Amino acid sequence: MPDALTRLLAIAAAPSQPRRKNWGEVERTLGVELPADYKELIHVYGGGNWDGHLYVLEPGCPNANYDLIPWAETQAEDLEDLWEFEKKPVELEPEGSHVIPWATTDNGECLYWLVRPGLEPDEWTVMVNEARGDRWEHFSVSCTRFLASCLDGELRSAILSSSFPRAAHEFRRLGAV
Repeated sequence: MPDALTRLLAIAAAPSQPRRKNWGEVERTLGVELPADYKELIHVYGGGNWDGHLYVLEPGCPNANYDLIPWAETQAEDLEDLWEFEKKPVELEPEGSHVIPWATTDNGECLYWLVRPGLEPDEWTVMVNEARGDRWEHFSVSCTRFLASCLDGELRSAILSSSFPRAAHEFRRLGAV
């Protein structure tokens, strides 16, 4: 079990029933392999809400509002349109670089994997984009390490809400609405 997932389990208990996914089908649909730590996070926790603020997207999520696959498609289109008016973050300037969403917040910020040519999915890092703005942050950690590090106070984002994380952590698995 990855160290970051062990840290998350110490922060908030996992639901009793793991979530099973057909990752081959998910990855074929997305056209890209996903990081192993994310797959393990989804297996253990599923898509969910952390501290009432951050939503981890899940492929095939019972709450369709947080399904990774439509989010990835929509965000790719929206960002291509956005780049016509805003400057791309420097991390996305190398040819073939792009982002894939893996989480969002109540405020509308989006958390992405930074995908670069030549990097394996387990080497992807995290980018955070502010809601309704052009500020981006880059963190040289995996998505699960980012989440664990935010929750335990090791890492701080200037974009995410100052009320995240809460002092007493809470995880709620997303279900059907």
